[in-house]
Amino acid sequence: MGKRVLLIEDEPNIIEAISFILSRDGWDVATHSNGHDAIDAVHARAPDVVILDVMLPGKSGYDILSELRADTHTQNLPVLILTARGQSKDREMAERVGASRFMTKPFANADVLNAVKELVAP
Repeated sequence: MGKRVLLIEDEPNIIEAISFILSRDGWDVATHSNGHDAIDAVHARAPDVVILDVMLPGKSGYDILSELRADTHTQNLPVLILTARGQSKDREMAERVGASRFMTKPFANADVLNAVKELVAP
């Protein structure tokens, strides 16, 4: 099972919470907090799964995900979209650009952990 997660999120409390629950479960968690160079961070870290916020400074999570899906190196990378916007149009947009999973904030810690585990399961 893969154990490297890249969390692309700009909210310090969420970064801390997710990093804690995943680290405690044995995951190697790297974080990145802006959309400007998030693609570079994905390439540099080569994670097994990405947790991606939608509303980021510099570039939206949807734009980042579209770029990841257009790149042959990252087109199959599991991506969990995490957003405070949970309307059906937001879910549809996430699916349209290629999200592997979609989760709204606030979230249960166990749900994030389970989603990440499911995304990297063989």
